[in-house]
Amino acid sequence: MIADRMKKVQASITLAIDAKAKQMIADGIDLVGFGAGEPDFNTPENIKQAGIKAIQDNKTRYTPAAGMPDLKKLIAEKLKKDNGLEYKPGQIVVSCGAKHSLYNIFMAGINPGDEVIVFSPFWVSYVEMVNMAQGVPVFVELDEKKNFEIDFGLLESKISKKTKAMIVNSPSNPTGCVLSEESLKKLAELCVKNKILIISDEIYEKNLYGGKKHISIASLSPGAKALTVVVNGVSKSHAMTGWRIGYTASDDGELTAAMANLQSHSTSNPATMTQYAAMEALKTDDKVVSDMVAEFAKRREYILGRIASIPGLSCVSPDGAFYVFPNFSALLGKEIKGKKIEGSLSLADMLLTEAKVAVVPGIAFGSDVHFRLSYATSMANIEKGLNRIEEFLK
Repeated sequence: MIADRMKKVQASITLAIDAKAKQMIADGIDLVGFGAGEPDFNTPENIKQAGIKAIQDNKTRYTPAAGMPDLKKLIAEKLKKDNGLEYKPGQIVVSCGAKHSLYNIFMAGINPGDEVIVFSPFWVSYVEMVNMAQGVPVFVELDEKKNFEIDFGLLESKISKKTKAMIVNSPSNPTGCVLSEESLKKLAELCVKNKILIISDEIYEKNLYGGKKHISIASLSPGAKALTVVVNGVSKSHAMTGWRIGYTASDDGELTAAMANLQSHSTSNPATMTQYAAMEALKTDDKVVSDMVAEFAKRREYILGRIASIPGLSCVSPDGAFYVFPNFSALLGKEIKGKKIEGSLSLADMLLTEAKVAVVPGIAFGSDVHFRLSYATSMANIEKGLNRIEEFLK
C-alpha cells in the first residue's frame, strides 16, 4: 500500500530505454550515449584533495543540518560577487544537491491544491516534485520559433487565485535556452504583482556561450528578491555531480526555517567531507570553470552544425547549459526499416536498437516532437553518434 501523494508520481518514462542501453553495453555492444546530464570532466584535483584531507583529518561527523557556517559564508560571498545578491549565511540552506534543494522547497512551501507554473519544455523532475507535494502543475508552452521565450499573454491566462509558485530555469534543461533580461524583468513584475513565489533554478549559470551573461531574477528588484528562492550548487560548474552539494538562498525566513527543519528530520546534513570539498570549489580560480565551458562551446558549435545538415531535423541554438533539443516533427509518420516514427519514444527506441545511439525522448520534458542530446561527452563520441544518427535517418 502506498500513500495517495505518490499515486500521481510517475516513474521516469526513459527508464525502459535506459535499462535497455545498459544491457546493450553489458552485452559488449558499441553504444554511443547522449543522455548524460553531467560534465565529462574530472573534479579538479585541488577539490578532490580537499575532500580526501577532510577524511584523513577525521572531519566525518555531523555538521549543522542546514550546512556548515563556513560553507554558507562562502556561498553568500559567491552570490554577492557573481549575482549581486546580498544574503546572510542564516538565509542559506545547504542540501544534498540542487535536486534535494528543490524538493525541500516544494515540500516546505506547497500545499495540496496549490498551482505551480511550469514552463514547457521542462526538466523532468519539476512536475514529479510538484505532484509529491500534492500541488498542481500548470503548463505554459514556450515558443520554439522565438528561441523558447515566454508568451506573456499565455502566461497571464494561466495565473489564477490558486497560483502559489513559478519555476524559472535559465539556462534551461533541456533546451539550453537563456531567458532575455526583458523577459526576466516582466516575470519579476508579474510575480510581484500577483505575490507568486519564484523558484529560480540557476544550476547552469556558468555554462553560457556567445558572450551571454547570467542574470538572477532575484537581482532585478527588491520585490522580486523578497519572493525568490535561488537554487544553485557546484555539480555542473565544478564537475561535482556525485559529490551532492546544492543550496538555496532566500529572504523568506519562515520558508528557510521550514526547509532546514524538514532536512533535519529527513537527511540531516549533507556529507561532511563533501562540504569541505565544496568550500574548496568556491575558492577555486574561475579559470577552472571557464576552461570547461570553452570546451563545451566547441562541442556546441560542432553539434549544431551537424544537426543542421541532417534532413528532417531542426534545432534552436542554445545559449547555455550543455544540451541541444532537436525538433524532428518533419519525420513524424515516416517509416524506417518497417517501423513508423510516431513520437519521441519510438524514435529514441529506433535509434537505440538500430543506430546504437542513446538519446533522451522529448516527451520526458513535455514535448513529443523533440529529443535531447547532451554534449557533455567527448568530441569523438559526438562525431561518432551523429554519424550514426545521420546514416540511420538517411
